[in-house]
Amino acid sequence: MEDPVKELQHAIQAISCNAGGSVVSIGRNGRGTGFVIAAGRVVTSAHNLRDQTVSVTFADGRAEQGSVHGVDADGDIVVIAVDTGDVAPLAFAEALPDVGAAVVALGRGGHRGRATIGFVSSSDNAFHGPRGRVVKGGIEHTAPLARGSSGGPVFDLDGQVVGINTHRVGDGFYLARAADDALKSRIAELLDGRSPQRRTLGVAIAPPKVAAEMRQAVGLAERAGLLVRGVEDGGPAARADVRVGDLLVRLGEIDLDNVDALADGLTELTSDSVEVGVVRGSDEMTLTVSFTTPD
Repeated sequence: MEDPVKELQHAIQAISCNAGGSVVSIGRNGRGTGFVIAAGRVVTSAHNLRDQTVSVTFADGRAEQGSVHGVDADGDIVVIAVDTGDVAPLAFAEALPDVGAAVVALGRGGHRGRATIGFVSSSDNAFHGPRGRVVKGGIEHTAPLARGSSGGPVFDLDGQVVGINTHRVGDGFYLARAADDALKSRIAELLDGRSPQRRTLGVAIAPPKVAAEMRQAVGLAERAGLLVRGVEDGGPAARADVRVGDLLVRLGEIDLDNVDALADGLTELTSDSVEVGVVRGSDEMTLTVSFTTPD
């Protein structure tokens, strides 16, 4: 019977050898990592982008200019169209690893390939994407990763992709977007060039602490809600007469205790309009926000 340490060593070597050529670096300085998901397509974290085009460097040193093919900015996933040559795409695993399972992570931050091993420390985590929306389905693991590893693949010991690394969570833990059915479905949409368009109110929200301090400063009673600190010109909120300084307290039947409640409420909406409860100074009112752009 082979030594367990030797088994892990051989697994890392096999995955690095078989899959390493499919892992790429993103950006001229290798600020992120990605991997080939289909012929002519690379997937990575959306926060690795700076524009609609990006440099993609392959394991053999070949650099190509890629362009955005499909993006889900709220979900922190983007598919890039780029000449992948004869590089083999990586495959997703059919099942996700349980807590305690060994996983291998490959990164190419700074154009330097790395392979590390760790263990799944928790599952079904949620985190905020680069635009503040909650992203559900995260695997926390302990495979150490260098700067520039976000967007890279996490493998089970069979060499199948079980997640896409997103960010460090501190104390030696790293969070990856789980390769569950939701992620696979979303990537399939992006491969088809279909980028999701989520509803937004078109407002900027002040942090809860700032909102409370501002209401207190002008002698208004403390009230749970979301303080509007900016309104997008011509957006849904502006058309409904939402103003800077308004406190949003309700979206439909949902109480707006935090920003996540607003994001979840907008995601679950099935109609083209919604009633929003607003406190303006000491006055309460209901405004109807329409998501249909006027002719």
